[in-house]
Amino acid sequence: MEHRYLGNSGFRVPALGFGAGTFGGQGPLFSAWGNTGVAGAERIVDICLDAGVSLFDTADVYSNGASEEILGAALKGRRSSAIISTKLSLRSGDGANDVGSSRYHLIEATEAALRRLGTDHIDILQLHAFDAMTTVEQVVGTLDDLVRAGKVRYLGVSNFSGWQLMKSLAASDRLGLSRYVANQTYYSLVGRDYEFELMPLGLDQGVGAIVWSPLGWGRLTGKLRRGQPIPEGSRLHETAVFGPTVDDAKLFDIVDVLDAVAEETGKTVPQIAINWLLQRPTVASVLIGARDEAQLVQNLGAVGWVLTAEQVARLDAASACPVPYPYYPYWNGQFSERSPVAVRGN
Repeated sequence: MEHRYLGNSGFRVPALGFGAGTFGGQGPLFSAWGNTGVAGAERIVDICLDAGVSLFDTADVYSNGASEEILGAALKGRRSSAIISTKLSLRSGDGANDVGSSRYHLIEATEAALRRLGTDHIDILQLHAFDAMTTVEQVVGTLDDLVRAGKVRYLGVSNFSGWQLMKSLAASDRLGLSRYVANQTYYSLVGRDYEFELMPLGLDQGVGAIVWSPLGWGRLTGKLRRGQPIPEGSRLHETAVFGPTVDDAKLFDIVDVLDAVAEETGKTVPQIAINWLLQRPTVASVLIGARDEAQLVQNLGAVGWVLTAEQVARLDAASACPVPYPYYPYWNGQFSERSPVAVRGN
């Protein structure tokens, strides 16, 4: 398994990580994703570790904490072989302070996550969303306290806009505190918004991307076809309303190219979609998920080979999306050589 630096932290993570959202199966969203229990999770962890996939990502809201509990149980006795990544700040209880990034909630939620995971430290702790009601100085100060206490090793964010992340990084620099080095972000062939603002920021500030939903919320599995209904048994019947929207016409244009590349390479559509992501700037790790062993093994086949430049160019063209203001001058060449977005290669 290839390992990559997580931003400018000096810490290396595997190119593929495992997303444990399928552990637990509680609630309307996560029950549709999967309901893996401890025994199944232990087997998945076995397969992952054997393949060099040592990064396991979860969150306190995944199945009401059950995902963390099951992951912790599955890692019992082999914690030192794993990198644990979890997230907090979304509502995790009914209390007035069971949400957000206040000092109170960050400390309480971190302690609760440590108990559920059965560990004394979290390797990568990420904020699940930006809290506009708490000053960034209080947030980064509290997170720095958790790092200094040895309860957290590295810090990251998820679902932040560019200005929210940059404001936070500036506060950390001004105060001499621990910086965010990870950005857990949605990025896929059917969702390339990350490239316009967050990717250049990551390049400039040394923040590495940990990609979630690399298959476009289940749309790039190879099972969806133009003019055909969503297959029976697809989780999209229950989960589509929770995820990013996708233009169907664009989706099937992309699928056509994926099918052609699959024919050329002998790889599957999901493997190609993930491999494309692994060639993008700032991407440190791509999180794969699986409801069963066969699905996991297939996704593991996304590494150990590379798409050709010509295949990447075709996938780029099929998945290209309108460039929003004020970024289009960089994309049409007027200013590209003076901007970090020039490294995109498009």
